[in-house]
Amino acid sequence: MDALLLALVGCLIGEIGDKNQLLVLALATRFDRDGAVIAGVVAAAVANAALSATVGAFLGPMLSSDARLLFLALATIFMGSGLLWRVKAPDPLAGWRIGAFLTTFLGLFILGLGDGPQFLIMAIAARTGDPVLAGIGGAIGVTAAVVPVVLLRGSLFTALPVRALRLASGLVLLLIGAGVGLSALGRL
Repeated sequence: MDALLLALVGCLIGEIGDKNQLLVLALATRFDRDGAVIAGVVAAAVANAALSATVGAFLGPMLSSDARLLFLALATIFMGSGLLWRVKAPDPLAGWRIGAFLTTFLGLFILGLGDGPQFLIMAIAARTGDPVLAGIGGAIGVTAAVVPVVLLRGSLFTALPVRALRLASGLVLLLIGAGVGLSALGRL
C-alpha cells in the first residue's frame, strides 16, 4: 500500500503546472473532444507507469537496500528540483493529424519519457518491491493531475496559485529527498 500512496501523491504533486498539463490544455482546446483527450491521457499515464514500474522491478533485485533507498532519494530530489524551474510550453503538436486520442496518447507518452514522475515510479517500484502498486499509484496520480485541465481548460491555471504550489512542493520534495538520502548514506 505504501507504493501505491507514495507514487500517487508524488506523481500528483510532480505534475502541478508541468509540461503535461500545458500540452493537454493545448490539445483539449484544439480538438474540443474531451472524451478522446481524456482517454489518451489515461492510456499514456498507464503506459508510462507500466514501463517505469517494470524497469524498477527489474533494477530492484540488482541493488542493495541502501542503493534502492538512495535511488528513491535521488528521484525525489530530481522531481523537487524540477518543480523549482519555470516550465516552457511544449510543442502543441499542431502538425499531427492523427486524431485527438492518438495525438494525446503519443504526445504525452513521449513527453513523459525521462520525466520526474517516471523516475519516481521506477524508484518506488525498486525500493518497495511492489511494481504493480507503484505503477497503479503513478498512473492515478498523473491522471488526477492532468484530467482536470481537460475539464476546466485554462480556468484551472487562473484559479490556483500554480507557481506558489510548484515552489512549495519542490522545496518539500527536496527536503524529503535529502532526508531519505542521508538515511541511505547512514547519516540519520
